[in-house]
Amino acid sequence: MAHFGVLGPLAVESPPGHWVTLRGERQRTLLAVLLLNAGQHVHADVLVEALWPERPPKSYASNLHTYLSRLRERIDGLRVEHGPPGYRLCVEPGELDLLVFRSAVADGQRAGDALAASRHYRRALAQWRGPVLAGLHVPRLDADVARLESERLAVFEDCVDAELTAGRHGELTGELQAMITEHPLRERLAAQLMIALHRAGRQGDSLEIYRRLRTTLIEELGVEPGAEVRRVHAAVLRGEDPVPRMPPPVWPVCQLPPDIADFTGRDAELAELTGVLGSGAGVPLAVLSGEPGAGKSTLAVRAAHRLRARFPDGQLYVPLGGRDIGEVLADLLRALGVPGPAVPDDVRARAAVFRGRLTDRRVLVVLDDAADPEHVRALLPGTPGCAVLVTSRPRLSGLAGAHRLSLGPLSDAEATELLNRLAGARVARERADAGRIVAACARLPLALRIAGSRLAIRPHLRLGELADRLEDEVRRLDELTVSDLAVRSSIALSHEGLRPPARRAFGLLGRCRLVDLPAWAVTTLIGEPDADEAVEELVEASLLEARGPDPTGEGRYRMHDLVRLYAAEGPPEEGGASTVLAATLALADAAAARLPRTVPMPAPVHEPFPQPLPGSLVERLLERPNEWFAAERANLVRLIGSLGAREALLLLDKLSVYLYLHGHYADMRAAYETVLAATDDRPTAAIAEANLALLRHARGQYEEAASAYRECAKELEAHGDHRTHAWVSANLAHCLIGLGRAEEALHTVRSLSALDDQFLVREAESAALLRLGRVAEAREVDRLALASARATGDPRRIGTALHGFAWSSLLTGDGAAAEAAITESVELLRGTMARSALAKSLRTLGAISAATGARDRATAAFEEARDLARDLDERPRELSCTRALAASWIGEGRAAQAIPVLRACLDEFREMGGRSATGLTWLVLSRACEAVGSPDEASAAAAEAAVLADPRDASAAALRRALLALTEPA
Repeated sequence: MAHFGVLGPLAVESPPGHWVTLRGERQRTLLAVLLLNAGQHVHADVLVEALWPERPPKSYASNLHTYLSRLRERIDGLRVEHGPPGYRLCVEPGELDLLVFRSAVADGQRAGDALAASRHYRRALAQWRGPVLAGLHVPRLDADVARLESERLAVFEDCVDAELTAGRHGELTGELQAMITEHPLRERLAAQLMIALHRAGRQGDSLEIYRRLRTTLIEELGVEPGAEVRRVHAAVLRGEDPVPRMPPPVWPVCQLPPDIADFTGRDAELAELTGVLGSGAGVPLAVLSGEPGAGKSTLAVRAAHRLRARFPDGQLYVPLGGRDIGEVLADLLRALGVPGPAVPDDVRARAAVFRGRLTDRRVLVVLDDAADPEHVRALLPGTPGCAVLVTSRPRLSGLAGAHRLSLGPLSDAEATELLNRLAGARVARERADAGRIVAACARLPLALRIAGSRLAIRPHLRLGELADRLEDEVRRLDELTVSDLAVRSSIALSHEGLRPPARRAFGLLGRCRLVDLPAWAVTTLIGEPDADEAVEELVEASLLEARGPDPTGEGRYRMHDLVRLYAAEGPPEEGGASTVLAATLALADAAAARLPRTVPMPAPVHEPFPQPLPGSLVERLLERPNEWFAAERANLVRLIGSLGAREALLLLDKLSVYLYLHGHYADMRAAYETVLAATDDRPTAAIAEANLALLRHARGQYEEAASAYRECAKELEAHGDHRTHAWVSANLAHCLIGLGRAEEALHTVRSLSALDDQFLVREAESAALLRLGRVAEAREVDRLALASARATGDPRRIGTALHGFAWSSLLTGDGAAAEAAITESVELLRGTMARSALAKSLRTLGAISAATGARDRATAAFEEARDLARDLDERPRELSCTRALAASWIGEGRAAQAIPVLRACLDEFREMGGRSATGLTWLVLSRACEAVGSPDEASAAAAEAAVLADPRDASAAALRRALLALTEPA
């Protein structure tokens, strides 16, 4: 029995274990056409066109029979039938990989559960050994080949769906990222990768996939992402696991108010409410609270409509709104059939009759705008089968056994959709201005409804004009008024019920412009013994949001933007704002001192900030300084914009210790740009510009960074800031090495004298010497650096110095010393928070391991280094590790998969201006092209690599050897 393969290079196994080689091109073509149509008749004209695409010979019929005869001679048991309809190759389902593939796919589609389906799909995908009929080009089959490749991709996506359903997202991210590289416009793949990353706790990476997809679609096709990927994006933004939208309710008419047609979003909240109220256990009670304007009543009505089928005996809707509870009960009893004279006078008696009327009935009771827990208790049914849904501004914490749901703002996508439904298609046309309106409305449904209504009744009002008005905080609440809807009056109802201490706290918190506040800052700001009671009252009134403890164990509080604007309209209050600011500056100073300083810029010299907080509180907050910065990061970035230039620069320097350590370059960039825009002081501006140049450097924008470094260095020297000038010059030297200007880099570092961190200088000096082929000198520099580092006892410095010594040791031929040093470097750096240095050492461990033949260790190190670099947004290092992994794919027989990845790396390296990196990438690409049988492309790539090669560059030579070793068969 013969076995055939078309899902990859054409393969024939006959008998088992013996692979038949078909040397004739037309024999292979004939067999390929018959196999792709196995079990079906293929007309002779189709075969002739495949065999002779230009012009068939006159004897084509006899030639065709000859080729078939030779195939039968070469392949034992080949069964080809010939009749009037044409030729038919007969194979059993298990004899052809294409049939095995389709059979396994069918099994997966019939499977009863996701896990079983995924196993069948994986079995199907395992049949593929590469592109269909790789190495055999038959124009007549192009459409069939393309269809099969599309079929394979669709099956892969079905498999991913099944595995995501089965909860196996952790195993999919790498595979999906590789597929996205091959198919950057495939929206279903992008949505699946977003879900997998989100479930793995990598929400930022998930959102970045959407950003890249959207940019690619707009730039290449001029279209926005489709509905499904937008839905996944919206769910990730909300921090939810993406779920299908629930169908709209289609229940009969009831006593509820009408469900509004333009209701938008709240899918998760609806699911939670309907799940609780429809559980059928006891008498479920759900309390829906939230800040003014959050859409509590609208959501309650929609949830009640959805639950109508579960409560066939009726749905009662009770607008409380400060009404007398006795009157409410009387109205309810009359609605339930109790005649007027039979309604008791006593409120408790009325409540008892109400409960009696609901006995053994299935009724949903909706209590809207409740203010008093006692009123709610009077309206609770007494027997199972009923349920109660309450909306309230206060949280009604006194209600025992209630399921509580606090309603916040809409997501960005939901808010934009609501505005679109209200104002029409121009929202999509003026998307940027629509986003400004959404932000100014704080994504609250009431504010968005007002803004949308104003746009609807004034069709010629530009979205940009309304956005300009709303962005003026002084007049924003005035603008958010239309007809009988007003945000200010909605907030005022909640504010009027506050006691004087809570009103004072409300005003103080409204004038604090930070994103959210830790508990210590709230009590310090209020500065009164009863501060905790005032805060609890604001939380209960839904005017202040209480959040769970942050990583330092401190509870946090947030006041939403429109509520804050209303609070700020009140009379000024004396409070502890200056104390909070002083404490924050001192905490940032102390936290930075407890973290390793990895940012290659000098710390400003200044007097210690005085700390007004008790020492015990400070110690608790800063027990884990990394987590304190994580909790306060957004606040500190925002605070920088409200300080003077000198204070802002000092605070930003402390914050940068954390931001640079974790690769939060976007925050650093925004903060330094804020300082730059707010100062006329040139020395301060030069320091800000030098840090911005450093961020360009980290992102691989070498030419821009080098130019900015030079300008800053000149200005700092002119101002007499020799210390910062030296640091900037050292950074410039590192940047020049990336640009391939080793001589200039060496001259720069050897001219430095004022630098107080000689490790940075020695690192640049060694790298420049290696690029110039002066390997022995470089190793001596690294040896001295290592000795100095060991003298400090600092694991981070020692690990960094070991990295340099390991690399120069390898280049001098001392492989044993190199391997020992880089292993120790990685072990030491794993125990520190210096993830960037660890990524660098892991990458070098990969190169040394590859050069010494430890292939598995090399690829593992490159993968870990790549993932770290990606988390830190260090694009050059991520690309170099990706290139190395692509080189390893060539050795594993996956050169076709490596080519698009290498071409993408090549484009970015060329844009960065990295001459050596570009040349090495061309070299690996030439090996990949050679492996897939493209000699012309391989030759062209090798020529490009040769042009960029520097014969003096010992580092590049060592990397070249390591990369080429990875391309060899595994």
